[in-house]
Amino acid sequence: MITLGIETSCDETAIALYDSNKGLIGEAVFSQIDLHAEYGGVIPELASRDHCQKINQIFKKALGAISPNSIDQIAYTAGPGLLGALLIGENFAQGLSVALNRPLIPVNHLEGHLMAPFLSGDKLDFPFLTLLVSGGHSLIVDVRGLGDYEILGQSRDDAVGEAFDKVAKLLGLGYPGGPEIERIAKTGDSAKFQFPQPMQNSQNYDFSFSGLKTAVLYAVQDLDTITKEVQADIAASFQYAAIEVLVKKITKAIKDTGRQGIVLAGGVAANGLLRKKISSLQQELNITVLYPPIAHCTDNAAMIAYLGNLKANHASLELTSHARARWPLGTE
Repeated sequence: MITLGIETSCDETAIALYDSNKGLIGEAVFSQIDLHAEYGGVIPELASRDHCQKINQIFKKALGAISPNSIDQIAYTAGPGLLGALLIGENFAQGLSVALNRPLIPVNHLEGHLMAPFLSGDKLDFPFLTLLVSGGHSLIVDVRGLGDYEILGQSRDDAVGEAFDKVAKLLGLGYPGGPEIERIAKTGDSAKFQFPQPMQNSQNYDFSFSGLKTAVLYAVQDLDTITKEVQADIAASFQYAAIEVLVKKITKAIKDTGRQGIVLAGGVAANGLLRKKISSLQQELNITVLYPPIAHCTDNAAMIAYLGNLKANHASLELTSHARARWPLGTE
């Protein structure tokens, strides 16, 4: 069975095909980073317009020599995300559904991230914990089975990826901030600035990154000039503090729940320091740690196609709109 996946929740136009026997057989992604970089963040209207302009050519590129008639079902991101962008993907999916007479599967973008590490054939038995970290979400999720999720912890303010973006902007770096912070932090001293690690000693699994971001703001304001060396030191110190909080929280959750595995997912899962520290928990806690390849940490259609394959029993020819800006995990 071949599942077509469509992802347009934010600023990536992505389409992929997943074969239940062969795995991923086609994929194409167009990133709008350059389009939004001058604004320091995603502009929803521009994102929607660009999805409209690019989605057909991305579809053709993903299929390559594969005939559209070989598609058995169509999965698409119905939420959460930018509503206008989601509607582009949904309308494209529904058009294909009518043209090919193939059923549709609206899926949750966050659930796609939970399953992304399994695209390469890696296995991890349920239940396990997922640390889902991106520009829009910072979650610790207890994954008990397909469709059976409990959010154990989440950010009370900024998501960690959002904090990376805002700190990068404070330092005069480019967008998106995560890769820029990581790049210059490699030459910095992470002990140079003692930034706070909010909520690290709380008895829950929640996060807070607004105070850390504000501490960086005050540090920058106290400086007369910011040299490249100081810029690197601030980036390294911020990155260290943010990642320490993530690692301490997921470690507490593993110890408290007794789960035997961690999935690291979302755009921030591409951060090298985070991957290194989470990987070190394998021996320290005698658990399994999985994370997607770098290309499938950020938004992509491969995870949507894979999730659609798992949810084949949800497929329907119904053309009702399911797009929604907010869609909490574990809800229909």
